[in-house]
Amino acid sequence: MTLEDLQQQVQESSQAYDEANGRVTDLQQQISDNQARIDALEAQLPEQREKASDSIRTLYKMQQGTSGLIELILSSEDFNDFVAVIEYLDIIQSSSSDALTKLAATQKELDSTRDALAQQLTDAEAEAQAASAALDQAVAARTALEDQIAAQAAAEAAERQAAIQAAADAAAASASSSSFTTESGNSAPVETPSDGSAAPVDWQSNKDSFVAGWGARIDDYLAGSPLAGYGATFAEAAWNYGVDPRFSPAISFVESSKGRYCFSPYNAWGWGSSSWGSWSEAIWAHTAGLASGYGGHLTYAAAKKYCPPNADFWYSTVLAEMERI
Repeated sequence: MTLEDLQQQVQESSQAYDEANGRVTDLQQQISDNQARIDALEAQLPEQREKASDSIRTLYKMQQGTSGLIELILSSEDFNDFVAVIEYLDIIQSSSSDALTKLAATQKELDSTRDALAQQLTDAEAEAQAASAALDQAVAARTALEDQIAAQAAAEAAERQAAIQAAADAAAASASSSSFTTESGNSAPVETPSDGSAAPVDWQSNKDSFVAGWGARIDDYLAGSPLAGYGATFAEAAWNYGVDPRFSPAISFVESSKGRYCFSPYNAWGWGSSSWGSWSEAIWAHTAGLASGYGGHLTYAAAKKYCPPNADFWYSTVLAEMERI
């Protein structure tokens, strides 16, 4: 599995874990809300059961005392009194029936809510298991990713050191300065960096500060060459594409002595068979190519891709030039 595949797996697993956790949280809130409703319903039951019992007793007495009720109705002195008695009896019966209906409805709602709570508890447990599995998967993928990155970094460091050492050995073995053939077909002197690294670029500043600072440094580096005065262009293109601002100017030294010996118009980098109509156009195009094809930073893998026949010397020399900017 490639580094990109592992990174994608980490992202997907982390997203699945976050989503599962969100669903569990929602279910737990629903369970809490339902439990509160159950508690409220259960608190109402004793009173409603007592009212229902009273209603049942009242209805029973009314049914058992039918003859007495008839006498009560017939004993009415006038029609108004008769209506009042009927309404009184209807109120008693309706009130009793309502109490029984309310008790049944409350009991039904309680049972239904309890069933919903039980199902939600089951769902919450399933979601929790899914979240745990997603987390385990994410952790395993991330661990594998970190291991692969560490192994890749160790291999890269060993290759860089070997390239620098090879360049140093070649220079030491020659009575005069050693040279190598660049990708553009020119000859460049073999150089070795001072400590095998270049200071990291600070990407925390804003664009104006970045361009002003690096533009001035690149202009100093390119002074007296055909590329002189284009420091801000290099810096702005580097900012826009996320490329080390020293990368393209350093390659221009290795491949064409900073634009002095171009095999195609305005091509100072041995960039295939490309040609452009101006230095500005060329700088933007080359920087974009470094971003898309080489990761935007000098690595030994980039050296092997850019100048396969002499990757060791090319890497060491570009790095030495980057240190000078």
